[in-house]
Amino acid sequence: MSATPNQPTIVFLHGFAESREVWSDFTRSFPDGYRLLAPNLPGHGTNLAPVPDFSMEAQARYVIDYLNQKGCSEPVLLVCHSMGGYVALALAERWPQRVAGLALINSSALADTDEKRQNREKNIGFVEKYGVAKFMESFVRPLFAPSNRDKLTDARALLEEIGKVTPPTTITGALRGMAARPDRTAVLSIAQFPVLMVAGKHDVAVHFEDAVRQAALPAEGHALFLECSGHQAYLEQPEQTRRSVLALAAAVFGK
Repeated sequence: MSATPNQPTIVFLHGFAESREVWSDFTRSFPDGYRLLAPNLPGHGTNLAPVPDFSMEAQARYVIDYLNQKGCSEPVLLVCHSMGGYVALALAERWPQRVAGLALINSSALADTDEKRQNREKNIGFVEKYGVAKFMESFVRPLFAPSNRDKLTDARALLEEIGKVTPPTTITGALRGMAARPDRTAVLSIAQFPVLMVAGKHDVAVHFEDAVRQAALPAEGHALFLECSGHQAYLEQPEQTRRSVLALAAAVFGK
């Protein structure tokens, strides 16, 4: 990814048990006029320093520090998948002046329901008992729409490979951090920047109806609703998702 200062900056935040690698194909054809940044969130990818706090707020602080280290003080467009969106919403709540726009791909401003928190606890127990590799073997496949599970084998393999080398402390810590996050729909309601909501009709992690309702909250809201996607829109329907993100970038930066 390019990292030339003084250009409009797009920051890509990956999801749970992922890494910056997931954005490689998605961003390959982005115009040269943008500066593209994609950090590994704490504990993910090659970012394996000890992580004392996996809360969304702590990860948002990490992203701010990362941007400061990159000399990026201007507002940025945040393009985020799943947990990356939870981090971005925490960032936008605390540092709204650093956000020029927000694209939430298969993400949500809602807090976990009690059922979702219980499922996260079950996943923590599974990882602690059977290990990360076994967990990823059953975790990734349902994230794709049924019609894509046997078709997009390379995409599934990519996520499984990244997930299997993610430390178990990261898996369990991030699950607890996501379970503890508060409702941040107010961030969308008062946003002074445009927001794009990308939702998959077959998303088992973020209910489609919830995403539709949230898309209507911002003063300047944009939406992409995908019939043939589950929780991995940027991998399942990348062209449509890319076009919507680039349209948002053009609106944000006037390019």
